[in-house]
Amino acid sequence: MATTVYSACSRVTVFPLECLTVAYTTQSSDSRGLGDVAVVGVVEPDDATGDHLWRLAAGMYANPPTGQTQARWILTQCTRARVVNAPAYRDLPDANWTGSLTRELHLDSLFANHAILRTGRLTIE
Repeated sequence: MATTVYSACSRVTVFPLECLTVAYTTQSSDSRGLGDVAVVGVVEPDDATGDHLWRLAAGMYANPPTGQTQARWILTQCTRARVVNAPAYRDLPDANWTGSLTRELHLDSLFANHAILRTGRLTIE
């Protein structure tokens, strides 16, 4: 996937993940507004990219995982962060954000109500 830039206003959950600060939000693939597209971006550090998420996910397994397994691990971290009300997490109900998304994976079945995972960098205004 070439870099695609999206801008929107939506609920964003920001949370620490190892040495990264990550932002998670959702978009919809059609007019029904189901939030079936997960958008996950690295916010900090400045030199980190969405590829860092995939490498982090890959490092959690003894054997090299498939892209599907890595995507499910990333989504698990995002949904966990949204559910847990920890002091280090921020829930921004109406955040303006811009994402430079460089990777898209279509899941083989719904996972955490998502059919698609898009990753890259997110900037929150």
